[in-house]
Amino acid sequence: MGHTTTDGPRIAGLLLAAGGGRRLGGRPKALLEHRGRPLVEHAVAVLRAGGCDVVHVVLGAAAGAVRERASLPGCVLVDNPDWEGGMGSSLRVGLASLASPPLAPAGGADAAGADAVVVSLVDQPGIGPEAVRRVAAAYRSRGALAAASYGGKRGHPVLIGADRWADVGLSAEGDRGARAYLNEHEAAIVLVECGDVAEPYDIDTVDDLAHLE
Repeated sequence: MGHTTTDGPRIAGLLLAAGGGRRLGGRPKALLEHRGRPLVEHAVAVLRAGGCDVVHVVLGAAAGAVRERASLPGCVLVDNPDWEGGMGSSLRVGLASLASPPLAPAGGADAAGADAVVVSLVDQPGIGPEAVRRVAAAYRSRGALAAASYGGKRGHPVLIGADRWADVGLSAEGDRGARAYLNEHEAAIVLVECGDVAEPYDIDTVDDLAHLE
């Protein structure tokens, strides 16, 4: 169940799902099959089960096919025309959509007034709702920064307070995403150990497809 304006901070979800799967032979990651459905559906369900009020999904490679094949009711779908430039451009597009949300889809929530966002990647199916819940629970203010850690090593998901969205977006470039900003503000990041409930592997290569069910 998600947070509401009456029982605590409002936490949105941002799923970066634009990758074209270059090392997978050009198979868009959002459309990889996992448990009989497109991987993007699984990733959205994880954010929702983890307590996110509204989920914005950034699409890029085969965005039209993702819209046709994946069932993503209530999500705000945002296209990144520059997805080939790397994850940084998708993060910028996603944060901009959260800051100035379009009209919510039928049955969906509106991101306006969100206090923070939990950012996750579509190609990490080993990270489930409990990791999202733990990271979201680290929220203390709209200037919050928190990240899952695995054996003390920072990973995803990452929580970014709304007051930081503009600066994070300005620093995001290439495949580094928010890494440069997080490195610069490392002292402010609350690390939340999630190694007991999640595995942070990526689906990057053909060998990694063995992780999909």
